[in-house]
Amino acid sequence: MLAPSLAPTLDGALNSLGLDKGPAETRVVVAMSGGVDSSVTAALLAADGYDVVGVTMQLYNHGAATHRKGACCAGQDIQDARDIAARLDIPHYVLDYEERFRERVIEPFARAYIAGETPVPCVACNQYLKFADLFGAANDLDADLLATGHYVVSRDDGRGGRALYRAADPDRDQSYFLFATTSAQLARLRFPLGTMPKARVRELARKFGLTNAEKADSQDICFVPSGHYTEMIERLIPGASVPGEIVHLDGRVLGRHGGVVHYTIGQRRGIGVAAAEPLYVVALDAASARVIVGPRSSLAVARLQLRDVNWIGPGAISALPSRGLPIAARVRSTRPPAPAVLMPTGEIEFVDPESGVSPGQACVFYDSVDPGAQVLGGGFIVAA
Repeated sequence: MLAPSLAPTLDGALNSLGLDKGPAETRVVVAMSGGVDSSVTAALLAADGYDVVGVTMQLYNHGAATHRKGACCAGQDIQDARDIAARLDIPHYVLDYEERFRERVIEPFARAYIAGETPVPCVACNQYLKFADLFGAANDLDADLLATGHYVVSRDDGRGGRALYRAADPDRDQSYFLFATTSAQLARLRFPLGTMPKARVRELARKFGLTNAEKADSQDICFVPSGHYTEMIERLIPGASVPGEIVHLDGRVLGRHGGVVHYTIGQRRGIGVAAAEPLYVVALDAASARVIVGPRSSLAVARLQLRDVNWIGPGAISALPSRGLPIAARVRSTRPPAPAVLMPTGEIEFVDPESGVSPGQACVFYDSVDPGAQVLGGGFIVAA
């Protein structure tokens, strides 16, 4: 049981969940990965008196992933989630989503790399499992809301719905991975950690007496035990690494490679050819098994074509002005949003060209470059 001194929530860390019901009448399912973020999310809600139910998705359980430091949703992490739920005195369920995770995240990830793309598996996991199947589980448990430990903010948009915003701490912001969230999902999603820095979360974990307070963060590609995604792709799809030519933009054949899956656009190191000037991977032609290289200047991109665009901003994307809407666009989670124009067709035109942009990556739209900016939506890059 939580100590009485920890309720109500410490320092007002948790804002109102925005429902007419009181805390005791509001059931919240918390997605518990076994990490410190989701554990503190559950603890904050329980301390505020909400009817909390913990749910953990078992996504994989292969070999070293069950013990590798930095993994999630497997082996020891599931046990950690169980232990935290027992500490908080809340019900806890483990759902076996291994087959769904393989079909909807791992296999598309492998096929994308074989096609010369740079996929973002965290987006697919959120889109097809956490905010789809997990909502189904929440419905089965008669829950009002689903809460996660993501560093992102959602609040009332003034129009009867909820809007998504960048986290207060730009170094922890995870909004890039949540652009595919729908307005209907946002109405029932809550992110209690969005206004806090990571140091504050760990401090709360220690005050709550959580055993995983110092646990390391999960890695970007959590389902790759060795950290070498090409090995996983070869095991999943034997023969995926088709040898081919390394070709300069001017047409010169500079050497050979062992498969386009070993390269990403913007890569400089490990290309495997010697040249008088630094060379970068500027394109991957999977159909002809060619890796195309050139000078850094050739990486500059002024316009993007997107697919599967999701819009969660006000109005409709098709109703944007014909001249386009000034926005900030983010092409990688590690980059800040950059000034751009969003066209009604979903195309993006940058004010200043971006570099190292690859098909398969996500491009996320914000209403400004400022910290705390609203997320307007996003899509996946088809061509640059």
